[in-house]
Amino acid sequence: MIHITGDTHGKFHKFWTNEFPEGQALSRNDYVIICGDFGAVWDGEAYQELLLDSLAEIPFTILFVDGNHENFELLEKYPVTKWHGGKVQKIRPNVIHLMRGQVYTIDGSTFFTMGGAKSHDIQDGILEPDEPGFDEKFWRMRRMRMLFRVNHYSWWKEEMPSEKEYEEARQNLRKANYKVDYIITHCAPNDIVDIIGGGMYETDPLTDFLEEVRTTVDFKHWYFGHYHDDRQIGQKFSLLYDEIIPLE
Repeated sequence: MIHITGDTHGKFHKFWTNEFPEGQALSRNDYVIICGDFGAVWDGEAYQELLLDSLAEIPFTILFVDGNHENFELLEKYPVTKWHGGKVQKIRPNVIHLMRGQVYTIDGSTFFTMGGAKSHDIQDGILEPDEPGFDEKFWRMRRMRMLFRVNHYSWWKEEMPSEKEYEEARQNLRKANYKVDYIITHCAPNDIVDIIGGGMYETDPLTDFLEEVRTTVDFKHWYFGHYHDDRQIGQKFSLLYDEIIPLE
């Protein structure tokens, strides 16, 4: 079986028995896919390793695309291997990062994945930790509840795909003859962003690319996270956050 859910941000209570009792009947050959902001590869502290070890005890296999709130410097240290036809990084034997621009065949269905997103919580800037007066500026902005992040600490430029990743995605879609069963992303294409936000969210190069995918690829259903809501948009798009649902 394959289930799918939204952002976890390093908190996995929704997988525990009281909230997801169905999970106890699953095996390592069953999957729960997280639509970005996995968040458990974050600061390299000891508790993070304990958290990942606890996920290794879950009976099913966790698959995730990356979001914008990931530590990409730590994530890139994991070796890249091939799995079900695409590139992956195995964080634990049953915790697997589905990389950007890949096409996988899982249980007879094809999946195109494209992680990444532009952060919404950086309107007031990105601080450099080595800039003069950093501590004073950091705490002043915190007290004022400003929306900012710190470079290499809570924000990484790799949240947005590179040109190489876009090109690899296009190549893999061409190989798949622009037809897959499912699309898994963190953010959404422009047309869906407009519906969700009603003009509140700006478009960017990634949402532009996903709009290109929306208009050129034949797909059955598209799942994404990032916008912290559970919502069905039309017949083919599902925004996920708290819910864990079976794949359609």
